[in-house]
Amino acid sequence: MTDNQPSTICIFNISPLIRITLLLLYAALTIPLPFLAEATSAPVPSNFLSIGIGIGAIVVYAALSQQVLLDEEKIQVTYPSWIPQIFYQRWSLKWTQIAGLKMRTTGQGGLVYYFITLERDRAYLLPMRIAGFAKMVRIVEEKTGIDTTDVRPLAQPWMYLILFVFTIVLLFIDAWTISAAMY
Repeated sequence: MTDNQPSTICIFNISPLIRITLLLLYAALTIPLPFLAEATSAPVPSNFLSIGIGIGAIVVYAALSQQVLLDEEKIQVTYPSWIPQIFYQRWSLKWTQIAGLKMRTTGQGGLVYYFITLERDRAYLLPMRIAGFAKMVRIVEEKTGIDTTDVRPLAQPWMYLILFVFTIVLLFIDAWTISAAMY
């Protein structure tokens, strides 16, 4: 590549299906709480619950704003600039630093992968909930030479689709609960 050619940057965001599902699930689990607190004269004021739920929604949205940037030199995990760096770990690895991928089993029986560096001092979690995961993995294989044929996303889209459907059902139940709590 010559100096006057811009480097190609691929940007991968959290999958919209995952983002929408998790935001709706958060809403479904928390929105009825202030109404129920008011209806039951709970010791925690509904205003405090509403403020806490709002802050929590911002935190969930921030967590779902992760981006993976790939260019000719490195892979980088970052978040938008409005999210303070103390809340979420951003990292960057040059392709030449990556020695391999190491598979680990999660507590729920799923598989996650970590980039292992040549220095072997740290491991970096391969982002697995992004849209375009297969394309990202192909780029990683191309840039590092690591065989990624067995690397699969942690959760398949159908799992989030099922969660989405149940979340919609829960939102209907929430609407009924809120209407019952208000009258």
